[in-house]
Amino acid sequence: MVTMVGNESSINDLVTNLIYLEHDAIAAYESCIERLDSPELSSQIARFREDHLQHLQVLNEMAREIGTEAPTEGDMKQMLTTGKIALADLMGDAAILKAMKTNEDDTVTAYERAARHRDAIPKSRAFFEKALHDEERHRAWMDSTADRL
Repeated sequence: MVTMVGNESSINDLVTNLIYLEHDAIAAYESCIERLDSPELSSQIARFREDHLQHLQVLNEMAREIGTEAPTEGDMKQMLTTGKIALADLMGDAAILKAMKTNEDDTVTAYERAARHRDAIPKSRAFFEKALHDEERHRAWMDSTADRL
């Protein structure tokens, strides 16, 4: 799935769409945690999920600061992010991590774009860059771990 998040013309729309993206990611992480056979892998995924919860908290605060109503749940993309995890479950932990890695591809792209958004102030840009670093770390771990399984 290719995301368009980060291409919004206003910071309000950007923050709203990042909140949707985080809700979708959290749902995918929860699905992943439930489906992985390895407790060690589930534990690491749970730690990554905490990063997403923290991102959501910051984005919700951003929304309040700019006067935008924050979504309280994911959007239709959530079915795609969790659905590919369910399908991958048929093939084992490596396939689940590869499916999660494709979800991370979208979050990396979204935060790369957000960090360059013309309306991002230094404080929001710093958060977007931190979130980008988190997402790149998640994606790299998922990719290398799936390759070792």
